[in-house]
Amino acid sequence: MFIENKKVRWIIIFCSIALALYIALPNFYPKSDFFSGKKKINYGLDIQGGIYLVMKANVEEAMHARMQKKISILKSDFKDEEIKFKSIEFKKKSLSKIIIQLSDNNKDKVKKTLKKIHNDLQILLEKPSSLELSYYEASLSIYKKQVVEQSIEVVRNRIDAFGVSEPQITAQGSDRILIQLPGVENADQAKELIHRTATLNFRPVYEEVTTDTLQKWVSKVETKNKFSLGTEKSIRLAKNAKIHLLKYRQYIKQINRNLASKLPKNTKLIFQKPPNAKTLEAGRIPFLIKTDNDLSGAYLETARVGSNEYGKPQVNFRFNIQGQKRFAKMTAANIQKRVAIVLDDIVQSAPVIQEEINSPTARITLGSAGDIKETLKEANFLATALRAGALPVQLEQLEERTVGPSLGSDSIKKGKLAGMIGGLLILLFILGYYRGLGVVANIALTLNMLFIIAILTSLQATLTLPGVAGIILTIGMAVDANIIIFERIKEELAKGAGFRSSVRNGFSQAFAAIFDANITTAAVCVVLMYFGSGPVRGFAVTLISGIITSLFTSVFISRSILEMKILNQSKRT
Repeated sequence: MFIENKKVRWIIIFCSIALALYIALPNFYPKSDFFSGKKKINYGLDIQGGIYLVMKANVEEAMHARMQKKISILKSDFKDEEIKFKSIEFKKKSLSKIIIQLSDNNKDKVKKTLKKIHNDLQILLEKPSSLELSYYEASLSIYKKQVVEQSIEVVRNRIDAFGVSEPQITAQGSDRILIQLPGVENADQAKELIHRTATLNFRPVYEEVTTDTLQKWVSKVETKNKFSLGTEKSIRLAKNAKIHLLKYRQYIKQINRNLASKLPKNTKLIFQKPPNAKTLEAGRIPFLIKTDNDLSGAYLETARVGSNEYGKPQVNFRFNIQGQKRFAKMTAANIQKRVAIVLDDIVQSAPVIQEEINSPTARITLGSAGDIKETLKEANFLATALRAGALPVQLEQLEERTVGPSLGSDSIKKGKLAGMIGGLLILLFILGYYRGLGVVANIALTLNMLFIIAILTSLQATLTLPGVAGIILTIGMAVDANIIIFERIKEELAKGAGFRSSVRNGFSQAFAAIFDANITTAAVCVVLMYFGSGPVRGFAVTLISGIITSLFTSVFISRSILEMKILNQSKRT
């Protein structure tokens, strides 16, 4: 097992040390220009502080959207199969059940089509003129899980784009997401990026109702029902006011609900911020858009920040092939009409289409008001959110904590001092007890620490307090390994054996015990890494890294140094 060729052995040792120094040194000189841009160890939330958020995914909203889409598909499939029906709609007071009102006594044909094409639906209730349907429970559970997993993936992509190292984003229960962002200082920016829904749509504008008429309808409904659009701050401050202030999404729902009898079929009322208004709450232009004809952001290929002819920032994006075809079809069908670019139910712009646009690229202008830096920041955020994709559901923030290091800066300083004193005492004790062999052991322990830091740096693993505990445990195991080896060597020397044979027999006898102890610990680490998450996995990563470096330094490097000493003694004699 041991490499007999001394030259190869020392080449491996020197290359390993050189590589470890190259990787680990930036951690000791973080402010040096020479090491700027190099990888460093990531510290967890408990060591460097950061943001702790708990979000709730609105799974019911996703279910409702899925059922709406299913109703639309059912209508289309029945049309293709030439099956007549009176209506397909939600069951009253239930958003998870569908009622099909039949016609022409064609129940058997409908059931056959459902079984053939929509076998994820089950028939709950069967009447002579209607069928009540719902998704199978297993299908619903899988879909809810997928919604949460997709939300986690989108949040992770956005956080990665924000530049946070090793964020911890995990599901908590059936509909909650735990987000830990170590080292984040600008909490507002991070939260804004997470919360942004970034649902992009291109929708034709319904122009038969004028803007003035829409303004009158909105004013009348607001006055009659005593509600208006508010900011988060104004909503907090006006809890007991006579006018009920609503967030934008709630406001849109309320307006459309109250105007349902006036709005044409398949249209929706949303708003645009005027170019000179600072916020949507300060002024808004109503738009009536068609909801049965749209092109969504799902067809986007990429989104980047660019600038227009006046040097103002804008977001340029590119469609994939299907998106380009749909964009061309939509613009061809709406020549000399307005098509609104809608982001999260807010109209960004609504240009008049002059001709069919068969191009893969388009742009979103961000208005001319405000500071150019703010506009650029908004453009960067928007491009990042579009690239990461839209959240499948709205996330509601349940908890937010800006946390400091768990131990506090004084405790960390004292911990470092205690660690240095403890380490020094161990080195002195080994040196005093084993003398010459102690020097070899101390070299092995020092190199062991260097290799652990290098591995953690190269893996970009997050070091948390449990991870620090793993390093300390590793050092203890490395000391144990050296003691086992040197005690065997001392026993051999006490029997009267020569130094060369004592070293060889000592390492041979100790290796089995050291290997057994480390391999069982490594097996536990693999289990912890597979089933654990967050700090538990961090502990396992540091411990398994320490096991590898401990075996390398205690067995390989220590023996090489001792054999070099034996060789030098032989040359002198």
